[in-house]
Amino acid sequence: MTEKKWIEKIVAPREKHWVGDGFHVSTIFSMHSEDTESISPFLMMDHAAPKYFPPTQRKRGVGEHPHRGFETVTFAIKGEVEHRDSGGGGGTITTGGIQWMTAGSGVVHDEFHSSKFSQKGGDFEMIQLWVNLPSKFKMTPPRYQSFEKGDFPIIYHGDHGMSVKVIAGTFGTVTSPVKTFSPINMYELNGPSSSHLEITLPVGSNTLVFQLSGKSSIADQQIEKGNLAILSKSGNSFNLQLLEESKVMILSGEPLGEPVAAYGPFVMNTRQELMEAFK
Repeated sequence: MTEKKWIEKIVAPREKHWVGDGFHVSTIFSMHSEDTESISPFLMMDHAAPKYFPPTQRKRGVGEHPHRGFETVTFAIKGEVEHRDSGGGGGTITTGGIQWMTAGSGVVHDEFHSSKFSQKGGDFEMIQLWVNLPSKFKMTPPRYQSFEKGDFPIIYHGDHGMSVKVIAGTFGTVTSPVKTFSPINMYELNGPSSSHLEITLPVGSNTLVFQLSGKSSIADQQIEKGNLAILSKSGNSFNLQLLEESKVMILSGEPLGEPVAAYGPFVMNTRQELMEAFK
């Protein structure tokens, strides 16, 4: 039986701030501003809206910093990001690619615009998403997954012109190559004005809809460019209507139902675990 999800809350982007000197971001949502029960297993998302960077010989970005107890997912929408971590992972995320880094028991990494992008300059846009780890996997060894644009299956709906990139989980019978520690479905939708798509998700999942460009609506409630819609936990489907040519990110996951203890770059379950992370 199909029951519709609805929009419970629209979140506008916050004031931009710099992360290092290469990422001019707005925090779209975070565990500190939203009810964690409505966004779990997701913790935070920063969006660096399109910005032109002139050519330079210096490295723009953020230097070494630690993480523990969660995963970072970096989406290179325009431009390139170079990454290196203490677990031996690293590489370049090119336009359309994604880096899925599991910090787990602890990792130190840095993130910079790629040398090639820095020398040429150009428009830069990215998203970084933090995904929580279930308590039993908090201390899992660090892991690095790197994917180029062509690694993700794309489903084309010719009858109404919309495409679905399956970043994580499944869409219909199509499955992403990404490995996750809890059930997650993540899609990038692109389509022209007046296109629409019925999206079915597991019952009880938390679902977030981020409007990267254009404008859309769910049940006649509009989502403007740069805004995030937090959908109801009840229901297992919704109809996304594009009111303009749009790019939309859909994040959906099974809530972990565990306490969140967070400070800076560490996300654990208890204050004691946080204290141990700082040692």
